[in-house]
Amino acid sequence: MLVVGSMVTPEYNGWFRKKVNDNLPRPNLEDTRPMVEQLQIALSELEIIKQDLEKKSSELGKKIEQLEEEKMHLRLDIDVQRSEAKKWRKGKSKAEEDLDSLKTDNKKLRLSMRTAGLGKTFEQWCHKIREEKTKADRWERKFREAQVRNEDLEKSLLESKSE
Repeated sequence: MLVVGSMVTPEYNGWFRKKVNDNLPRPNLEDTRPMVEQLQIALSELEIIKQDLEKKSSELGKKIEQLEEEKMHLRLDIDVQRSEAKKWRKGKSKAEEDLDSLKTDNKKLRLSMRTAGLGKTFEQWCHKIREEKTKADRWERKFREAQVRNEDLEKSLLESKSE
């Protein structure tokens, strides 16, 4: 067997050097602190994290209260809007009913005006008056003619009685 170069990566070499029994790395005793000091550092870090979480929790609680209040105001606004919309719909339907009633009344009025002749223009009335005057003149003439005939008949009756 011929081996030209190592086929191992530097990461593997580092791991292999640290390995002891059952692949457990050896602790580095140079950077070790006493256990009490490590626990105090951990506790102070935990206290800082706890304070940060409490602060964020308080901020979120305030934000939730604010959102709840805003939600309540929005519900009130929605109720007011619904009430106004309902009032407008009732007003609209009432106005539509009134409009329909007015249209019906207008049709009836126009029909009665036509029937009574009230829907005529000034020129139509002048023309109608002329026609009626012509009819009246014709009837007066016929009446005079009938009177003259009646007088003639009475004269002839008197004359025939006297004879």
